[in-house]
Amino acid sequence: MTAPSPHQPPADAHDAIRVRGARENNLRDVSLDIPKRRLTVFSGVSGSGKSSLVFGTIAAESQRMINETYSSFVQGFMPSLARPDVDELQNLTTAIIVDQERMGANVRSTVGTVTDAGAYLRTLFSKLAEPHVGGPGAYSFNVPSVSGAGAVTVDKGEKTIAQKASYSRVGGMCPRCEGMGQISDVDLAELYDENKSLDEGPFTIPNYSAGGWYVKIFASSGFYPSDQPIKSFTKRQMHDFLYKEPTKISIDGMNMTYEGLIPKIQKSMLNKDRESMQPHVRAFVDRAVKFIVCPDCEGTRLAEHARTSTIDGVSIADASALQITDLAGWVESLRERHSGPTVAPLLSNLSALLESFVMIGLGYLSLDRPSGTLSGGESQRTKMIRHLGSALTDVTYVFDEPTIGLHPHDIATMNQLLLALRDKGNTVLVVEHKPETIAIADHVVDLGPRAGAEGGRLQYEGDVEGLRASATLTGRHLDRRVALKEQVRERSGAIEIRGASHHNLRDVDVDIPLGVLSVITGVAGSGKSSLVHGSLPRGADVTVVDQSAIRGSRRSNPATYTGLLEPIRKAFAKANGVKPALFSNNSEGACPVCKGAGVIFTELGFMETVTTPCEECEGRRFQAAVLEYTLGGTNIADVLLMSVDEAREFFSAPESKVPTAAKLLGHMSDVGLGYLTIGQPLTTLSGGERQRLKLATHMGDKGGVFVLDEPTTGLHLADVGNLLALLDRLVETGKTVIVIEHHQAVMAHADWIIDLGPGAGVEGGEVVFEGTPAQLVADASTLTGQHLREYISSARKHATAAVEGAEA
Repeated sequence: MTAPSPHQPPADAHDAIRVRGARENNLRDVSLDIPKRRLTVFSGVSGSGKSSLVFGTIAAESQRMINETYSSFVQGFMPSLARPDVDELQNLTTAIIVDQERMGANVRSTVGTVTDAGAYLRTLFSKLAEPHVGGPGAYSFNVPSVSGAGAVTVDKGEKTIAQKASYSRVGGMCPRCEGMGQISDVDLAELYDENKSLDEGPFTIPNYSAGGWYVKIFASSGFYPSDQPIKSFTKRQMHDFLYKEPTKISIDGMNMTYEGLIPKIQKSMLNKDRESMQPHVRAFVDRAVKFIVCPDCEGTRLAEHARTSTIDGVSIADASALQITDLAGWVESLRERHSGPTVAPLLSNLSALLESFVMIGLGYLSLDRPSGTLSGGESQRTKMIRHLGSALTDVTYVFDEPTIGLHPHDIATMNQLLLALRDKGNTVLVVEHKPETIAIADHVVDLGPRAGAEGGRLQYEGDVEGLRASATLTGRHLDRRVALKEQVRERSGAIEIRGASHHNLRDVDVDIPLGVLSVITGVAGSGKSSLVHGSLPRGADVTVVDQSAIRGSRRSNPATYTGLLEPIRKAFAKANGVKPALFSNNSEGACPVCKGAGVIFTELGFMETVTTPCEECEGRRFQAAVLEYTLGGTNIADVLLMSVDEAREFFSAPESKVPTAAKLLGHMSDVGLGYLTIGQPLTTLSGGERQRLKLATHMGDKGGVFVLDEPTTGLHLADVGNLLALLDRLVETGKTVIVIEHHQAVMAHADWIIDLGPGAGVEGGEVVFEGTPAQLVADASTLTGQHLREYISSARKHATAAVEGAEA
């Protein structure tokens, strides 16, 4: 630790976060000092250890230590955090993590409810709206109107007097749709087979399998016969079966709550956002349930009194539906006319908050936009809004690629916001690949040299100029640019989109060429996803590969997700003359103590849950007898510890050859996942890794059209070239590739570009350019064209400098 100078207070000596001997995941005894109250960017290829250092070590230990300050009771409701594998961490401050995890997909959650904007707006209407209908709750679609009456007892001296009392609360929730904005019509024929009895298991609902607990509650309720076909139920029995209110019943001596089938499904499935459902549940809901806009509230979610109470003719539903840039203008007009002490501060705070939305590039959203529909980048920027006006200083803000989903035009604004957080006296740590953000760093930490087992080492630590001059992979690629494509491919046809008006699209007519690489560009919110995901003709042979979460438990891994484990198990079984099920840690081969999990979870009541490696299998997940069986001298547990590249080499060797496995592993390596361990839990993968894993599973598909949504997410500058080569290979095999992308390198490499804009939200939704990259650069009339021209000019400048340097 630095000794304080004679004139320096001792506290000022703690000016750096000290990390010594970090070994989390693939980190190799990393030691470094990170300056406080500075902007530090962590760079390196995907899988080099950046997140392990920033999130898994520094932020994790900060959060763990803060959690320990709470009482044991409160800690019982918090996630348990293990101490990171590090020798020493000193001078930590409170860490605030702003990551890419999507917002909670509750159907009642909107942009307004997840920020303070909704609360400010409700309070504003309770103060100014006419007619006055109540407090802020009267304008909330999450608050129902309730009333009650009865007798209460009041003690007066030695006497107890009964008095009549009534209670009422005015809420803004639409009573018909219960604040959902839509009502559901359930097709009973898709729920059960009416010709079967409950004892026979009539349900076609996910998780309602014969003999299961759900079915047992219905069959043992006693409200109707369980041994007769459902179609024979009386009217009363059918009502109890479908709609009965929650009622206490006893089953096998246990007190249970019985509820009719329809409300039970409403609560367990229909109250969830569709995008958050598991695929089989989503398929059931799509099949069995028809959603229509609520006819009472017309989708606004609000009761009549909330819809008819207005400020200058504008209701809270109207205000919430406005694009935030327009809402900010309306609020500003109110500020000019209302200066009273009860309203002026409210309007000032709301105006500042809305301005933050605009500054951060989210002005195209509306407050009634469901939070579950926000992309990872939009979610991250929405979370960031909470901290822009915060009074906190001297905290550590941790960002995970904050430029994801941002057009080059918007990255400059994001950079200014990161610098503003730093200038308030905070430590800002950013994991990032974009050279525009690396360029503004006060301090750069580069990890590598490669990914996985070949990474985890400190390559460079210092300023940006030093990184640029270094021989590291990041330093060599920092100024490298992809050249403009000189020769483009000829199209073989076109996908015709006519009259597209999804979301903000303005009756768009456009042809997407077949047989080539097309890139859809435009600022965030311009309508790119609406055009591709919402407007492609139904029935088109399209494979969509996006960054949405991969559904699966903590037992799922790349080997199980891609189907790789199936040929591997069969190869082990054939080589040893035993059943394939022995080589599954989820089946017969699982360790009997940990059930194949590799760890033991010990519940300590209100204390933290303790996770310890299984002593029986030592974390290897399989029975000892199973590990005696080998293929090419290697057992199944060691195979699952291999990286993709190692496993590909192993299954290509003569003594352990499994062609199907080698082919699948080749696809995973082609998409840049050669460093992943094939037995690594899927829950540890980033959004970009998830997308590339999905792409690997579809590489062998015969589908004609591939749609990729920002495939450069999470890719290092050195890996973008590999991605472009992969896209070329896909096109050369006869596929049509459509890429939604902001990265200029992908634009420069395209055969055809469709640029949407000119702005975001209501200012977008139009095709502002169609043509080749060269034509876009020559035209340069759009924001995308201007930034691509700057990129190409920069490429030429660096190329000229390199030639001159070589000649010198």
